[in-house]
Amino acid sequence: MAKYMLLIFGDQAQWDAMTPEEWKTHDAAHEAFRDAAGAGVKGGAQLESPQVATTLRAGSDGGLLLTDGPFLETKEGLGGYYLVEADDLDQVTKLAALLPEVRASHSAVEIRPVVDHG
Repeated sequence: MAKYMLLIFGDQAQWDAMTPEEWKTHDAAHEAFRDAAGAGVKGGAQLESPQVATTLRAGSDGGLLLTDGPFLETKEGLGGYYLVEADDLDQVTKLAALLPEVRASHSAVEIRPVVDHG
């Protein structure tokens, strides 16, 4: 079994504009994903808005530079993640297809294998 990180990206303004009924449907789709993945889900969470993120990087003077928010040139920000264990990419792709962000016009799910340094 390999581990995969599912990174959920989308437009925060679109998520903020969702009605309570839309959130109920959205949450039900995530529940269906978790049910289908079962014990394969090793972790996951919705993240706070990218606007409250803090970015840490090296400054030009060699020190540390702390900035508010992500360093983004796009409307899409990281909204959540799942860590999933699956047999192969085909299996995790079928599971990820259950996530509502795959079909929404403003979002997507990036699937990335986790490196095992073992």
